Amino acid sequence: MVTTSVKELADSVRLLRLHGMNPKYFHSRVGFNSRLDEVQAAVLRVKLPYLEEWSRRRRENALRYGEAFKAAGLIPRVLLPEILPNRNHIFHQYVIRCGRRDALRTHLTEREIGSDIYYPVPLHEQECFKYLGHRPADFPCAHEAAQKVLALPIFPEMTPDQIAYVVDSIADFFK
Repeated sequence: MVTTSVKELADSVRLLRLHGMNPKYFHSRVGFNSRLDEVQAAVLRVKLPYLEEWSRRRRENALRYGEAFKAAGLIPRVLLPEILPNRNHIFHQYVIRCGRRDALRTHLTEREIGSDIYYPVPLHEQECFKYLGHRPADFPCAHEAAQKVLALPIFPEMTPDQIAYVVDSIADFFK
């Protein structure tokens, strides 16, 4: 815990507790995630027994997405997350990769489908690592991914109809 009446120190500590991020996904300093308080810990304790079931449902929804994308003929136009055998991915996010990502996101928003672009700036391009002297071309895969990835909605209670609506909307975009 930090208390201070010095505005500059308060701003600096707030920045550090959010991974050194301000605005969202832009890191001027190396920070950490330090936001769990007692109330959040109490809620987490109540939710923890449901974790396995929620994770199983997320995996099922990821499989449904994959089947729906294949049935819609969207592969290879849309690249899906790889699901490896004998692995238990949690699918906290369901991230696809495609061209025209920003236009697709606008299209989904118009259809009231949430999506997000996680990590739009790769680590080697963040302000806090500028001193390392890397250029975008030094890590071309990370640079390209930051321009093409899009996280689609996925949650344990998501229905097959909701997944179909998302995939149908993406198919309409690419027509």
